[in-house]
Amino acid sequence: MQGKIISTDGEKKYNDSYSHFGIHEEMLKDYIRTGTYRRAIVDNPHLFKDKIVLDIGCGTGILSLFAAQAGAKHVYGIDMAKIANQAQLIVKENNLEDRITIIKGKVEEIVLPVEYVDIIISEWMGYFLLYESMLDTVLYARDKWLRRGGLIFPDSCRLHICAVQDQEFLNEKFHYWENVYGFKLNCMKENLFKEPYVQSIPANAVFSTSYCVLNLDLYKVRSADLDFTSPFELSFFHRDNCHALVCYFDVKFESCIEPTGFSTAPFTPYTHWKQTCFYHDYVIKAQEGKKLTGQISVKKDKKHGRHLEINIEIVDHEGKKQNKTYNMT
Repeated sequence: MQGKIISTDGEKKYNDSYSHFGIHEEMLKDYIRTGTYRRAIVDNPHLFKDKIVLDIGCGTGILSLFAAQAGAKHVYGIDMAKIANQAQLIVKENNLEDRITIIKGKVEEIVLPVEYVDIIISEWMGYFLLYESMLDTVLYARDKWLRRGGLIFPDSCRLHICAVQDQEFLNEKFHYWENVYGFKLNCMKENLFKEPYVQSIPANAVFSTSYCVLNLDLYKVRSADLDFTSPFELSFFHRDNCHALVCYFDVKFESCIEPTGFSTAPFTPYTHWKQTCFYHDYVIKAQEGKKLTGQISVKKDKKHGRHLEINIEIVDHEGKKQNKTYNMT
């Protein structure tokens, strides 16, 4: 089966979004993302030498190439999008057809030519860490094919929440409709903040502590754990207006000889994941040392499994409450 593309039916809409070269260019040029994976793999040949590796959602096959470079005996790259066709050409162009096999199809439906693999590598993280629910696929592959004592890259991740001041964004997206060429278009504001916004938040906009609301060990976590509820408590650094809560995540490669990883926080170098922002219906008047408490609940949408329903309850230091549900589609 070396050098062949094996096709199975997949989810067309999801596939199409990852078939265009532009999204892969963006991810490859994200040096924090791709450079960290390269260090984790290529700088640890003692982990990869003569091992069988599974690359889930392989895209262009860049992680498969890294694994082969690190000495893997054979790498199986799986992707259900049309990018698998390009991945096969890339493998051929780099004369690695005897060590990398690209399988086009859905992980849950394909037949893998080996009974077990020694290492699973995957860049499965979506916006807000869990958006698109690709982690479920990694966990399926782990339970079906990963040899006892095998490795997962990355092997842990955490989701954090903090508070920000963002008057500039509110002026641009919200207050803009109050005077459009001299006319009021306020009805256009009604649905603006029913969805979270994915955007880059300046580091100086963050003015609270951060709180970890989800901590995942990829060796132990189950799919059922990905629908979760967590309390949180934030302390403000100074007096300001709090307009939104922001979530970011970090991942780690703990099995490396020198553990590595990266963060998508506002105060770390830019990544294409940016941050996920949840705007309030009202401004919270924050004061130094005062606390904002709350609870975040996340679950997959019942109709569209790759979408998320996120509920956030907050109580400020004056006892004012908000309970709001955001749909991440």
